[in-house]
Amino acid sequence: MVNTVSFKKKPRSNGDTTTHANGESKWSFQFSLTDLKSIKQNKEGMGWSYLVFCLKDDVILPALHFHHGDSKLLIVSLEKYVVLCESPQDKRILLVNCQNKSLSQSFENLLDEPTYGLIQKLKKDPYTATMGGFSKVTNYIFDSLRGSDPSTQQRPPSEMADFLSDAIPGLKINQQEEPGFEVITRIDLGKRPDVIRREPVSAEEWTKNMDSEGRILDADFIKRMIFKGGLCHALRKEVWKFLLGYFPWHSTREERTNLQKRKTDEYFRMKLQWKSVSDEQEKRNSRLRDYKSLIEKDVNRTDRTNKFYEGQDNPGLILLHDILMTYCMYDFDLGYVQGMSDLLSPVLYVMENEVDAFWCFVSYMDQMHENFEEQMQGMKTQLIQLSTLLRLLDSGFCSYLESQDSGYLYFCFRWLLIRFKREFSFQDILRLWEVMWTELPCQNFHLLICCAILESEKQQIMDKHYGFNEILKHINELSMKIDVEDILCKAEAISIQMMNCKELPQAVCEVLGMETSAVTTPDSDTGEDESVTVMRRSASTYQNISMPVTAASGTRDTTQHLAVTHSAQRLTPT
Repeated sequence: MVNTVSFKKKPRSNGDTTTHANGESKWSFQFSLTDLKSIKQNKEGMGWSYLVFCLKDDVILPALHFHHGDSKLLIVSLEKYVVLCESPQDKRILLVNCQNKSLSQSFENLLDEPTYGLIQKLKKDPYTATMGGFSKVTNYIFDSLRGSDPSTQQRPPSEMADFLSDAIPGLKINQQEEPGFEVITRIDLGKRPDVIRREPVSAEEWTKNMDSEGRILDADFIKRMIFKGGLCHALRKEVWKFLLGYFPWHSTREERTNLQKRKTDEYFRMKLQWKSVSDEQEKRNSRLRDYKSLIEKDVNRTDRTNKFYEGQDNPGLILLHDILMTYCMYDFDLGYVQGMSDLLSPVLYVMENEVDAFWCFVSYMDQMHENFEEQMQGMKTQLIQLSTLLRLLDSGFCSYLESQDSGYLYFCFRWLLIRFKREFSFQDILRLWEVMWTELPCQNFHLLICCAILESEKQQIMDKHYGFNEILKHINELSMKIDVEDILCKAEAISIQMMNCKELPQAVCEVLGMETSAVTTPDSDTGEDESVTVMRRSASTYQNISMPVTAASGTRDTTQHLAVTHSAQRLTPT
C-alpha cells in the first residue's frame, strides 16, 4: 500500500545563503593554525567535553562539543603542529606557540568528518546548560542561539532542528531528507474502549488489605486500585514507600521499623561526609563546589509558590538542599544535575521526613538515572520509543511533524526528563506519579501519557499549520492546563486498545513489555498469539474493579496506518 499523502518540507536556508548539498553552512568554520592563540577546555568532570578556540585577532569561535568524549584526541592531533602549554592563570586554557614551519592543514583535515554540528554560545557547562535549558524549551532554543549581534548570529528557524539533533547526538527518528514513497502496513487497532476511574484508595481499604503483623495481603490488588484511582493524601506518606521500593511489600511492621533505623544511620553517615568538609578542603574539590553551587541555585527556585517551600529560610528548602547534597555523596559519579530538585520536591513534601524522603528519592533516581547521565541514553531511547508508539497511533500526524522538522519529538523532552513535573499542578503530579509507580497496565505507561496529550493537541497543531517554533511554543504553554484524570483515561484506553490488537508490530511489543510479537497473517490457522492472551488478561485484571466513576474518555474509531520511512526497517505488507 502506498501512502499518497505527503507534506513537503520547507527549503532550508542559512539567512541569505542556501545550505550546500554536502550539509556545510555558515555554522561550520575553519581557520589556519597559524592564527590560533589559545584553546579553552571545560571543567573536568562537569558534563560534555568542549573546546573553545581563540584566534590572534581576539575572535572567539563557537564551542566544539564532544558529546561522546575524546576531546583530548583532538588536542593530541593539534600538538603535532603547534606547541601547547597551560596558562599560569587558568589551567583550563592552553596557550599556543606555533613553530616556524608552514602550516596548511585546516580543521577539516584534522577531523575525521568535515561536517559537524555547533551549538552557539554555551559558555557554561554544556551538559548543565542543556538540562536547565530544556526545562524551559522555548527559552532554551532562542537564548542558546542568540549571539552578541542577533541580526547576524540568530539561527534561522528552518535550521533549529539541526541544532537540536546536535544537542542529543545519535538520535534519528524517522526523518526523511527527500520526499518519496513509503511502505506501510495497515494495522487495525480495533475500537478504543471507554475507561472509568474510581475514587482514591481510602485508609479503610488499605488497612483491610493488611494482616495483624503489617504484611500486605495482596500487593497486586492494591496496585490495581491505586492505578485506577490513586491514593487519598493521608495514605501517601506510608504507601509511597512501598510503591518506590523503599519498603518491601511482604515486610512486617517490625521489619520496616528496623529497616528505617539502619537507613537513618546510613543517611547521617553520608550527610556527615559533606558537612564535615572544611573550607580549605572545599577549595581543592572543584566537583563538590560545583555541585553545591548548582544545588543552591536550583533549591532557591524550586516550587517556591508551594507553602512547604515558600518564604526565606524555609525549613523545607534546607531539607531539600541537604538531601540533594547527601545524594551527591551517595552517587558521586552522577552528583547533581539540574532537574533532580524537581523530582525530590514532591517526595519530600509527602514524606515530611528527611531520611524517608532521601531513600524514596534514591529509589526514584534508580528509575530515572539514565535521564541524567552524560550521554543521556535514557532520553534517546524514550524519544525513539515514543516515536514508535505515535507512528502506530497516527502516522499522518507523524508525517506532519516530520514536515515541520519536529519528527525528533524534542518538544516532549521536558515531559520525559522530569516525568511531567512542570506540566501539571503540584497536587495533580502527586496523583500522576503514584499511578505510574504501580507499573500498570504495561511497561512505559508514561509514553502512552505523552501520546494521549499529543493526540489531544494534534488537531490544533495541524489545523493551524504550526511550524517548528509554533509547536515548541504551543507544547510549552500547555503547562498547568492539562486535566490529569482526562489524560489518564485516554492513556489507559490507548493501552487497552493496543493490548487487544492481534497485529502489533514487534517494536511496539517491545516498548509495551511484550516479549514476542503478536503479528498474525491472514493464512494463519492458529488461534490468538500467546503474548496477546497474556496482555489481554493483564488488561482485564486491572479493569475488574467496580468503583464510582470520576472520569471517562470518549470512543474513537480505529483503523490506523503504520508508516515505515526509507530510513527505518521496512515491513512486508500483510
